[in-house]
Amino acid sequence: MTQDFKIAVFAGDGVGHEVTPVAKTILDAAAARSGLKLSYQDLQGGAQCWRDTGHEIPPADYAAAGKADAILLAAMGLPNIRYNDGREITPQISIRFHFDLYAGVRPVRPIPGVRHILADPAAAEMDFVIIRESIEGLFAPSAPGTLTDDDATETMLITRANSERLFDFSFRLAERRKAQGHQGKVTCVDKANVFAAFWFFREIFEKRAEAFPDIIADAAYVDAFSMQMVQRPLTLDVAVTENMYGDILSDLGAALMGGMGYAPSADIGDDHAVFQPCHGTAPDIAGKGLANPTAMIQSGAMMLEYLDEKLGAPEATQAASLVRKAVDAAFAGGDLVTCELGGDAGCAKVQAAVLAAMEGIEA
Repeated sequence: MTQDFKIAVFAGDGVGHEVTPVAKTILDAAAARSGLKLSYQDLQGGAQCWRDTGHEIPPADYAAAGKADAILLAAMGLPNIRYNDGREITPQISIRFHFDLYAGVRPVRPIPGVRHILADPAAAEMDFVIIRESIEGLFAPSAPGTLTDDDATETMLITRANSERLFDFSFRLAERRKAQGHQGKVTCVDKANVFAAFWFFREIFEKRAEAFPDIIADAAYVDAFSMQMVQRPLTLDVAVTENMYGDILSDLGAALMGGMGYAPSADIGDDHAVFQPCHGTAPDIAGKGLANPTAMIQSGAMMLEYLDEKLGAPEATQAASLVRKAVDAAFAGGDLVTCELGGDAGCAKVQAAVLAAMEGIEA
């Protein structure tokens, strides 16, 4: 009997409407080869939705997403649609708070054949993961800042309970990666030499590390760690950090891979998970056929792995592996070059190349 997973889909704004159907097509092809079925429910959300309905994500769509096995989200927000205080509409952040998605998972693994920024050929072998705390830190809605004519303040919130589950998530990920041949190391990235909040963060990390004796527990200040990402990326495995630092470091990780169009991500909680590319809505290229769907496709592969972990469906991990192998094979020759690297391969070319490569791979 074919297992049927319910997937809530938010195409969002801008190029989200272009990369989403590509990802669906490729995920469906891999699922069919692996004995799975993905049933999609298209939902509303984004800046245009807010302009038209007054809701970033309407209550009915939130409710529908909450009933799904996983949520696939493209890109949301447009620079010309803003709140009255000047901030952009950011439903992709609000959804993390709504579903308590505390662990932002940002893999950093270059795709063979995609030109990455580092000159050292060994950098092609980098393979590490940044875990970004996603509901507290400087983004915490429960710790708002203040603004007057004379000064502005922001508040960083770090709680013990949330940090403990974040660190446990990171150590468990390192355990799974160690079983796959990785180092089995978690690095706490902070600024504990300056801020009391980060000393608190690190103390909790060191305590939780005691429950995972087979995993190396390491620590680094964020400035030094950013250098390490560039100079010694092969020494990294799993890195866990505060929300704002994770936001910045994950963009650096995307640059190391070749650009935002190659950077997948997930935001995972105890009961729900959202999978989305790291890139934005790119209104400057929307509708021109130039969007790179690779990050959306790779986010879909992460979603398939999550479905296995959540619901015990090894066929989903098999499908995820098939997607990744097909993406790697499509780009391996170096002829498929997307717009951020000076080429013209957009959604149509990437989709065709990945599907063709999948045909030659045994499931």
